[in-house]
Amino acid sequence: MELIQGLIKNLLLLIGVLFLLIISLLIGSIYFDEIWQPISEEEIVEWDPNIVVLNNPTASSEVKKGFLILDSTSNFIGPLNRNNEFKYAGNNLSCTNCHLNGGTLSGAASWIGIYKRFPQFSGRENKSGSLVERINGCMERSMNGKALPEESVQMRYILAYMKWLDYGLPKLNSKNFKGYPKIEFPSVAVNLEKGKSIYLKECVVCHGENGQGVMYQNEKKGYQYPPLWGSDSYNDGAGMNRVLTAAAFIKNNMPYQQATWENPKLTDREAFHVAGYINSFPRPQKINKEYDYPDKKLKPMSTPYGPWKDNFSPKQHKYGPYPQIYKFYEEKYGIKKTK
Repeated sequence: MELIQGLIKNLLLLIGVLFLLIISLLIGSIYFDEIWQPISEEEIVEWDPNIVVLNNPTASSEVKKGFLILDSTSNFIGPLNRNNEFKYAGNNLSCTNCHLNGGTLSGAASWIGIYKRFPQFSGRENKSGSLVERINGCMERSMNGKALPEESVQMRYILAYMKWLDYGLPKLNSKNFKGYPKIEFPSVAVNLEKGKSIYLKECVVCHGENGQGVMYQNEKKGYQYPPLWGSDSYNDGAGMNRVLTAAAFIKNNMPYQQATWENPKLTDREAFHVAGYINSFPRPQKINKEYDYPDKKLKPMSTPYGPWKDNFSPKQHKYGPYPQIYKFYEEKYGIKKTK
């Protein structure tokens, strides 16, 4: 009798364990579905960092930390970080203020595929450079700060995120670009009055009348809409300080959430004029810019600081018109410039 009772007791215990296991699996399945739904290869999904990155079980902790550094840069490695040891960014911008949607948006210098593209030749340094060097170029220019040590944990996290973007993501775009789709540069110079008019119509609601931008309510995240000039913006050595580069970004992405590379709102000429207006204002000065582009023939024609390998004026390099400069480099050096 005791033997039978023991067997019944063990059987009931086993049934109970199995029941709890089934319930746990059901709950886990429901929770998993809430944070990560399998995506069809044909389906293009909206960017949502909580779903795509932060609650994605396929993303490691290093990947998530890398995303947070890039998305709230000032808080982690900039002026909002109370630890002076980790202050590398010199302004309160975030990397994702330009590399939109966590660096996944086509037409906004997407990072998808960037890990595979390096080492890569850079005219600015006139040599093949690593991805670490490219990131630090942004740190010293767009972020108006200083280089991150290659061996730092912050750099390791950033690289982990960028590498992870090359696999495991749902389809976010119909096409991937490694930069900005090019614009046709106008045959005229920038008209600052036209640029101002376009700015007041299309840009002022987010970036402010004085280009000061708007911070998130949670200021630790930095700027929701970044400042476009002044002391807390990119410095004069940044690529965005070139009118043709800024115009390409604006044409393909602005006004924010209204324009895309597939359906732009502004024309090439409108983007050109407003880019010139934005870059007509003072901003931080980068030292040693004269050493950029050791081979001056490779310097983008809209680079607003010298020296150059031509006799065009600083004003024409900054504001155009560019066809004459383009023709000069094509005929004399066989170089077809795009920016």
